[in-house]
Amino acid sequence: MVAPGSRGQLGEHVGARVHFMFTEDDLLPLSGLQHLAFCERQWALIHLEQQWAESRLTAEGRELHGRTDEPGEHWEEGVLVLRAVPIRSLRLGLSGKADVVEVRDLPNGAREFRPVEYKRGRPKPDRCDEVQLCAQALCLEEMLGVTVASADLFYAQPRRRLTVILDAALRAETERLAARMQQLFRERAAPAAVPSEKCRACSLEGLCLPGAGRRRASRYLQSAVSEALHSAE
Repeated sequence: MVAPGSRGQLGEHVGARVHFMFTEDDLLPLSGLQHLAFCERQWALIHLEQQWAESRLTAEGRELHGRTDEPGEHWEEGVLVLRAVPIRSLRLGLSGKADVVEVRDLPNGAREFRPVEYKRGRPKPDRCDEVQLCAQALCLEEMLGVTVASADLFYAQPRRRLTVILDAALRAETERLAARMQQLFRERAAPAAVPSEKCRACSLEGLCLPGAGRRRASRYLQSAVSEALHSAE
């Protein structure tokens, strides 16, 4: 982000306040918000250290997104359906693609823009998916000068949509995570592992080694050597 007072500064005046904007070169992948909301260390391993481990779940998710990653458009019952829509927010420092944006003409003459994000499996107990969807809506609001009050998540396993109300709390959490992601990217350091039950659902568990931090270094080394010798027999 361009520092206040420096050459090339971007800003928006709102009343008596000035909101400093990110430049195009500072934008981070919007998809990273979902990783960050799940676990800061997972985000860092993927986006700072470029580590990745494919699992059945990630493979299924990639296959599902492959169906919406090709840009295009079509009409469906009077609704214009746009696929793989490029989006960005200079205010939040994010860029990415919306799987689908539906455009409707409303009876009052207004036009509604509704992002739809496709996910594998079932709705999650946390708000990771909702944060990613909200970020897409915030991008559309900034780009088009509109208000996006709600959006949809489509889950493949139950094959149904879940409408998400983009209320003040969700918007605030999304903006907080966007700011935190920029901070972590500037620091370029992966946070320490914090073992929890959700580690079992992470495809990077083997790379992250969340259990290692709970052992003394000598015990961990002894265990690793023992396991290696046993597998060699």
